[in-house]
Amino acid sequence: MGRDVPALVFTREDRRRYRIKMQECLDAFAQMLREARFDAARPQVGLEIELNLVDDRGEPAMRNVDVLEAIADPAWSTELGRFNLEINVPPRRLVAGGPDAWESEIRAALNHADDRARSVGSHLIMIGILPTLRQQDVGEGALSENARYRLLNDQVFAARGEDLLIEVDGEDRLRTYADTITPEAACTSTQFHLQVSPQEFAPYWNAAQAIAGVQVALAANAPFLFGKELWHETRIPLFEQATDTRPQEIKVQGVRPRVWFGERWINSVFDLFEENVRYFPALLPLCDDQNPGETLERGDVPELSELTLHNGTIYRWNRPVYAIAHDKPHVRVENRVLPAGPTVADTLANGAFYYGLTRALVEEDRPVWSRMSFSAAEDNLHAAARHGIDARLYWPGTGEVPANELVLRRLLPLAHQGLERSGMDEAWREPLLGIIEQRCVTARNGAVWQKEMVHHIESRAHCGRHEALRRMTEQYIAYMHLNAPVHTWPVE
Repeated sequence: MGRDVPALVFTREDRRRYRIKMQECLDAFAQMLREARFDAARPQVGLEIELNLVDDRGEPAMRNVDVLEAIADPAWSTELGRFNLEINVPPRRLVAGGPDAWESEIRAALNHADDRARSVGSHLIMIGILPTLRQQDVGEGALSENARYRLLNDQVFAARGEDLLIEVDGEDRLRTYADTITPEAACTSTQFHLQVSPQEFAPYWNAAQAIAGVQVALAANAPFLFGKELWHETRIPLFEQATDTRPQEIKVQGVRPRVWFGERWINSVFDLFEENVRYFPALLPLCDDQNPGETLERGDVPELSELTLHNGTIYRWNRPVYAIAHDKPHVRVENRVLPAGPTVADTLANGAFYYGLTRALVEEDRPVWSRMSFSAAEDNLHAAARHGIDARLYWPGTGEVPANELVLRRLLPLAHQGLERSGMDEAWREPLLGIIEQRCVTARNGAVWQKEMVHHIESRAHCGRHEALRRMTEQYIAYMHLNAPVHTWPVE
């Protein structure tokens, strides 16, 4: 969904033509897979980070247009809410540039953007859900100005036919209705990209699905929404509900949601794009003039615009991506389960764990997805979102065990192996995966720190919940800029 679209009204003819074009794109994609037309010689990794904007008091700042103008860098773009921004970090080889190169590049970009944001009275914060966000902050006026967001909002509600119900039970209980999709903007994430050959895509996607719950347990960073203390990673149920095009009657018929874990292990990247076309009606039926079959016959690379736009409106936690770079097509896995933050150091540790563990699992003699039901992987995701690092997760050969014990005993050594096979030496691996290890030993991540800090402020200052959240947010920003991993943050 990262492209601009015009503001318009769709006709039945638009939808009929779009359905035909999607099938033509799918046929062309299948032909490209058969003929091995994809770039797999120089696989790369990539990173996108969504951030929130706050004012000097840690309250949401609806200033993304002003901040983007001040940053003046094409790597930065708007997101759904006026209090959101996103940076697309340039792709690179996993081991390119030495152990500090990627961290230095990301920190420099974020620090520069924060300096420019300050010039217009705003600050950046990397966090799963902005704690000071109130429900009145996510009304219709909070939608970003880009026409694609307004159009997407209109199409979701046209399909749904009624307001969205948002309901999450945790330490507190949230039950409310929304008449726009803007509550989705509360969900700010980190997205890791991994370019693979089409032949390797299915094993890597399956591996990413298998560890999604583990990732969330380790990195949960979104325990508060609209002043309520909910799940450790409230972003997961909020995102599932805030873009749901199904009224209740459609849900009980078994119609699939657009925020989707999936329902099976796959054999090919084609399976996911084919499911998209088969199961989901188009939200944005916009056609271009390219005929993908004729483009292939000329020896050129088709954009597959309709297929990729449709894919961008189906929010899998691990999404397939088809893209063209330097005139060559490629496919990649977009890992979308993690929240933003708390620090660049934590983010890169999460990335090292993900990239290393998926490679090790793909190269096992008996893949984990052949020993684990798909529903168990999905159950792990929701258990981790609810309980964070205290979650108990299922893993083949161990049964249901505490998440930190599973990582320390089984998965962290595999992550080391995977990174070593990727060419990352011990001097680089140890600091990154050492952060993951210490999170497990201390049982502390961003969600734990946020919850403890708010309770500490409430008891010490005898203030209300919102004031405690505001003070916690200010302290969070200060620690974020120090770039010390979150497990080391004091509560004081």
